[in-house]
Amino acid sequence: MLRPQTNQDILEAQASENDTASTDPTTDTVASAAISASTADSNIADSSDAAIDLSATGANTTDAARTANDADDDREYHRVDDFFDVFHWANEIDEVKNNVSVELFLFNKNYTPFRVRYSDALTASVKAMFMQEATSYIIKEADKGLECREYEKSDGEDKVIYRTKLTNVGRAETLIHLIEHEYRNIDSWNDHVDEFKKVKGIIAKFSYPGADGETKVFYIAKALSPSSALKGGSSWELNGESFEPFSAEVALKMPDDNQVAIIDGTVVIFNQSKFENLFQYDYKSQAIADEKAKEITDKYKLSFAEGLTLNTLLQDKKPLIKKLQALDIAEEMPQDKLVDYADDMQLELMTDDDGSIIIMDDKDLTMFVNLLSEDYFISPVNGRRYEIKSKKLLSEPTGEPPRG
Repeated sequence: MLRPQTNQDILEAQASENDTASTDPTTDTVASAAISASTADSNIADSSDAAIDLSATGANTTDAARTANDADDDREYHRVDDFFDVFHWANEIDEVKNNVSVELFLFNKNYTPFRVRYSDALTASVKAMFMQEATSYIIKEADKGLECREYEKSDGEDKVIYRTKLTNVGRAETLIHLIEHEYRNIDSWNDHVDEFKKVKGIIAKFSYPGADGETKVFYIAKALSPSSALKGGSSWELNGESFEPFSAEVALKMPDDNQVAIIDGTVVIFNQSKFENLFQYDYKSQAIADEKAKEITDKYKLSFAEGLTLNTLLQDKKPLIKKLQALDIAEEMPQDKLVDYADDMQLELMTDDDGSIIIMDDKDLTMFVNLLSEDYFISPVNGRRYEIKSKKLLSEPTGEPPRG
């Protein structure tokens, strides 16, 4: 198996290419990187403090980034290889940056995307703040020791960006799927302006022609805060020496830092905390959930509603994951006793003709986990049923009971 390239490998390869650069200037990757960095810095300096008017109806329609053939819009999004070379990608984008088109989408807390138009006057700013800032950072920092490591095996190191598979990050995968396959059903933001407080982030889709004639695509996503928006009803413009009514419905201060890129099925993470907040991705909790899900499905016969699995139902259910983490599944009651326990508690735990426990939704899953944890109790005093929210195991008694 070939080992992944290190930054040193990349630099040595670039140095080797430079030996022949005098006769073929197109191989001078370092010069290309310097030009890209200079251009990106210049553009960002001019645009980073500019507020983007989301209510603008300028001439630029973001549909221009769609492929001419409608069938191409529904092409299958590429899946990540075992190793993704982010440094090669940055140099490739730097070479074709003048042929890249871009469209913008806002997305809400449910990860529903909305199409957003932008003025022609903002084209350079959009490319600089989303694309060129990211690629220039990678190119400039490559010779200073920047590394790209697997997200799940790293945490908080200096001079490191992370990568993970898009399939690991459910919300990001859902968002990309909607943009790639449900584009015709995506609403315009113009119909949802009053819902800005629900906005989670903004994602830019970049398209450019590949060497083989196929349209290639990548995404840059950033988190947005409702506090970064100015609303027309409560804002004024300062024009020269006088205040004037704010002309737009909403203006937005765009974040100018690198956060997340999505390239051919790989998520590239520049800012770990913002990535985790943007897509609500908690790897450690999910790893525990996946492990417990396997133990449960190995021991118990479960039947799920169509399209559901135990892993997907456990996603983001931190209280249930915490409860499962405290259980030794191998030592818990077998399936027949669990079903009898549910009957004793008069709970609506359903089974099918095969004896499998039916899990239709979150409510059924919670009941199942509570049964595993023995969280249901009938009082011997009043005969009432209780669900125990918290319990503490008592130590074994010593000596004679006081009224033995």
